[in-house]
Amino acid sequence: MFVKALKCKIHRATVTDTKIEYSGSIAVDPELMEAAGMAPYEAVLIADVNNGNRFETYVVPAKRGSGDIIIMGAAARLAQCGDRVIIINFGYFTPEELKNHKPKVVVMGDNNKISEIV
Repeated sequence: MFVKALKCKIHRATVTDTKIEYSGSIAVDPELMEAAGMAPYEAVLIADVNNGNRFETYVVPAKRGSGDIIIMGAAARLAQCGDRVIIINFGYFTPEELKNHKPKVVVMGDNNKISEIV
């Protein structure tokens, strides 16, 4: 049996843009994705701290070093530029793997710069 648990998250990133005319996803600066341990096209749950909306999509790389967090497609109606979001990535673990698992949390500061990795 596998257990779904938090794998990693990017905590309190700022939305830099929204693009409704896109097939759907969230674009994230690859430096942030790598720091958290997220791979392109992995499923993520987005929690918007400003309005309480939660939605699931997949992550795609934005421009490296840009600090971009861009909500695209239909989800662009659920967030606005300047909103703080938590980008949550789950994984499936065996109970044995889960005993020693520590999720990686990338805490964001101003301008989507990493302030801390927990």
